[in-house]
Amino acid sequence: MTQRTDPSKRALSAPGRVKEVTSTANPIVKDIRALAQKKHRDETGLFLAEGLKLVIDALDAGWEIETLVVARAALETPLLEKTASRTVALGADLIEANAKVLEAITRRDNPQNAIGVFKKRLAPIASLAPKANEVLVALDRVRDPGNLGTVLRTADAVGAKGVVLVGDTVDPFSLEAVRATMGSIFAVPVARASESAFIEWCASMDAPLVGTHMAGSMDYREPDYGAKGTVLLMGNEQAGLSDTLASACDILVRIPQAGRADSLNLAVATGVMLFEARRGVLKL
Repeated sequence: MTQRTDPSKRALSAPGRVKEVTSTANPIVKDIRALAQKKHRDETGLFLAEGLKLVIDALDAGWEIETLVVARAALETPLLEKTASRTVALGADLIEANAKVLEAITRRDNPQNAIGVFKKRLAPIASLAPKANEVLVALDRVRDPGNLGTVLRTADAVGAKGVVLVGDTVDPFSLEAVRATMGSIFAVPVARASESAFIEWCASMDAPLVGTHMAGSMDYREPDYGAKGTVLLMGNEQAGLSDTLASACDILVRIPQAGRADSLNLAVATGVMLFEARRGVLKL
């Protein structure tokens, strides 16, 4: 068993600061809890990643960590202790907390043993133009963080160029969305754009804009997705694509359905489209 060192002593020899926090009234806890609100994420440029796997994924991908909150009772776990040391060596703060503090931050019973506070990162849309055999996903006004997180995870699985959030789309850095990505938020470039800026950007590229729409006249398996790359546009969960975006599409496709359901869940439909668009590359 690894011998524990007092946090205050450990802090003297490390770039970051190590603190023990036991009260939910501590200002540090209040500041971190506030990141559950989009307003505070926007003001600070920070967000939460819950779970040791997500923290390690973020660090491995080079994301900048501000603070790591860990369960003091679990710090003797080798991987957690190694990650804590790694975080402090990077100059970030390490907070050793009890279960009550962790529950307060995550607003969950039985919280994970590690919660990272990271700096947000968005890609410039100009960097995401797809080339031949590449696909980019664009999402119009997605409202559900679980759907957004699942789309990011699927985009990661198929090797998509990135994801563009068009218009008033849910925050990809909400705790719920980050959880749903299972770490893919740190691997898939994400950009934001207004509807007009997105349309202007698409018009400047050779890659066709392919949208899914109930009025689509082409089966989703028919287009040649590989020749010039593809921008795949998916609509809002309830309303689908806006009329303006639908009109901007080079191709409108539909996913045929045999049952009584008249539509698919957004994340499921995006998965179907992504794997079809990448079928040749993935050799399916």
